[in-house]
Amino acid sequence: MDAVAEVKSRLNIEDVVAQYVQLKRAGRNFKGISPWTNEKTASFIVSPEKGIWHDFSSGKGGDVFGFVMEMEGLDFRGALEQLARQAGVDLEQFRGESNSLARSRKTRALEALELATRFYQKHLIANQSALDYLKNRGFSKQTLLDWHLGYSPASGQALTTFLTKKGFETDDIRGAGLATIRSGRPSDMFRGRIMIPLSDSRGMVIGFTARLLADEPDAPKYINTPATVVYDKSRNIFGLHLAKEAIRKEGFVVAVEGQMDVLASHQAGVTNVVASAGTAMTEMHLRELKRFTGDIRLCFDADRAGIAATERVIPLAQKIEVNLRVINIKGAKDPDELIQKSADDWRKAINKAVYAPDWLIERYKSELDLTTAQGKKQFTDALLATIRRLRDPVEQEHYLKKIAELTDSSFEAVKSKFGGTQPDNQVLRRPKNPDLSKPLDLGLIDYHKLQDNLLAMALMQPKLRDLLGSLKPEFFSEGERRTVLEFLQKNPDFKGQPSTAKQLQQQGDYVKIIALQFEELYQSLAYEDLREQAINLKRRLIDRYVKIQNRAIAAEMQSTTDEKELEKLTRRADKLNTLIK
Repeated sequence: MDAVAEVKSRLNIEDVVAQYVQLKRAGRNFKGISPWTNEKTASFIVSPEKGIWHDFSSGKGGDVFGFVMEMEGLDFRGALEQLARQAGVDLEQFRGESNSLARSRKTRALEALELATRFYQKHLIANQSALDYLKNRGFSKQTLLDWHLGYSPASGQALTTFLTKKGFETDDIRGAGLATIRSGRPSDMFRGRIMIPLSDSRGMVIGFTARLLADEPDAPKYINTPATVVYDKSRNIFGLHLAKEAIRKEGFVVAVEGQMDVLASHQAGVTNVVASAGTAMTEMHLRELKRFTGDIRLCFDADRAGIAATERVIPLAQKIEVNLRVINIKGAKDPDELIQKSADDWRKAINKAVYAPDWLIERYKSELDLTTAQGKKQFTDALLATIRRLRDPVEQEHYLKKIAELTDSSFEAVKSKFGGTQPDNQVLRRPKNPDLSKPLDLGLIDYHKLQDNLLAMALMQPKLRDLLGSLKPEFFSEGERRTVLEFLQKNPDFKGQPSTAKQLQQQGDYVKIIALQFEELYQSLAYEDLREQAINLKRRLIDRYVKIQNRAIAAEMQSTTDEKELEKLTRRADKLNTLIK
């Protein structure tokens, strides 16, 4: 098996697509809104059975690699590398050069972390103090099992000794972030702590957060796995592997500050909740969440650090164009405490999340004296930087008027200040994906749709293939469409699966796409209705072909003065027009 086949075998296409498009089950397939057009109804289809996707509104389609290439602006190699990481496939094993050392380090680290997770779980069961602590925090036995919570013995050598007996070298254990050197010898990184595994989006343990169990004033309450070959604090989102399905279903994600907040929320039935590493939410965290939803609701602790962190996230969210809202909680310092009092109040707080610019306005209103010139200056300085990043001019004007009203200033004065030179670091840049920035050629898309729909009918309904007899190859775009036409014309009695035909091996994904089109658009039609639609499609296809060719001929006529060439072009135009008649 080659690298491409290995990656495809490990990934479900619907899971990959759902990181970008919200999908809903529709029989054997999934449907969603096109990520490339402004359509309101779902016409984006994913077929797990065929391993392909098709967007009826833009005419795009393909396999999982083609989708990632379209969404991320990558070439095939870039898409392969991205999906290989997601699938846990090491591409080095498929290359001529060997990079066994790097591969071995990562593999050994993951193996050590998996064993450590089981080791800590076993010791949690045997430690009554740790169990009592978690019970007093309100966590059920099922929560402990779902999140693989554990306990690290306080001896300092327990895990290191255990892993050594399992065949791990000291470098392996240190490389996984599980050991450190103390007094010249390896010692456990975590001692006497509640262990909370940190997993990647696939659920593989890549590190730990450790909460101190005993009351030691000089010891840090929480410590995390250091950066390793598998753990990167700036990218990892706690709980995403257990929250992603709920995020897709609900259409939004709640990002909180602590892991205990996530555990409490999931136990209360609100499962579209994740956490960053403390309040250090980065642009990479937001980009990872954007793959699942563009609606992010932030709920950091209601202390000074949490408020400041929320303010730092707002420009990051605007930069990558996600809709950020802020959740205000009352009567509790954090979500965990609120949930212990009332899970319903937590749900209500989530549903009342405030759009980030409005939250920011209320925050500065409460801190500044807007009756003074200095207060007005500070208020407008703080808010206009955020308003500049808003994409919609109507939305910008709304907030400019609101700022003018709150500061008792004229709209013209606020607008004048708003229109001043903005720092370079506030200039927003569009994503580099060229296909998302350039307009779609709607005429070409429609022409391709006509070809695809007619070929889909003829492919899946052999009785319609006689309609293809009078069609010339040049009526169809070069490549897969023309190849399928010529195959059907030469093999009108072909009864097998088209994707298995030797002549169509190179067009496998396209064949699957048009088969999917037939299932979605025409399969339920009676044969008489199907034939009538096929005849109509054929007429429209010829008409479109003639119009395209006539435009090309007209352009050539304008650029030439040669009488013979003009006469030749005229004959071509007359011949084309007979096709319509």
